[in-house]
Amino acid sequence: MPVRSTEWEGVYADGTWLLTPNLVPGTVVYGEGLIREKGREFRRWDANRSKLAAYLKRGGRVWPFRPRSSVLYLGAGSGTTVSHLSDVCAEGTITAIEISPRSFRDLLALAEKRSNLVPILGDAGKPEFYRGRLGSPDVLYQDVAQRDQEGIFLRNLDLLPAGAIGFLMIKARSADVAASPIKVFESTKRTLAEAGFEPIDFRTLEPFQADHGALVVMKR
Repeated sequence: MPVRSTEWEGVYADGTWLLTPNLVPGTVVYGEGLIREKGREFRRWDANRSKLAAYLKRGGRVWPFRPRSSVLYLGAGSGTTVSHLSDVCAEGTITAIEISPRSFRDLLALAEKRSNLVPILGDAGKPEFYRGRLGSPDVLYQDVAQRDQEGIFLRNLDLLPAGAIGFLMIKARSADVAASPIKVFESTKRTLAEAGFEPIDFRTLEPFQADHGALVVMKR
């Protein structure tokens, strides 16, 4: 089956697989497969490994990532999803915040090959320590395993201009291990709405990511 374009700019598909055009041809990041067609190389984007890919597979309709987008990414881990955003935003900048020194070493290695990736070792809950290195991000993407997910998200949204988009990947078990995921999702929606951020999209991420939801807001 030939590679085809999708409704999400910079994202392609091959059968049921999502793909991104490989910014660094010939290299993989986490063991993903490579597909070559008509002189181009694509990386398979695994929705079981990336919550943003899961959001798309679940019918996500908000896609603000453009070739020149500036993205603030909180909780970058070792760089799985970061690497795919680096593919999509090839002429932009992905500023990736990670608190774990072990994961940060992987990010540094990734940044050596991807010039649009800027890794910062830091605490996403303390944006005052990295705000001077950001410029003006178009998109905030958060995937952190901490209890105060909404508070961290709101503090970082303050760094973005009006019209910017925020993605909050809600980890229900990190927020409240005893509550049902549905109750956690609804509570998070209320908290953000009370702060002036009405959701513009929401998707649960089953069956790709258990007990997770993707909440998208626009900063007015």
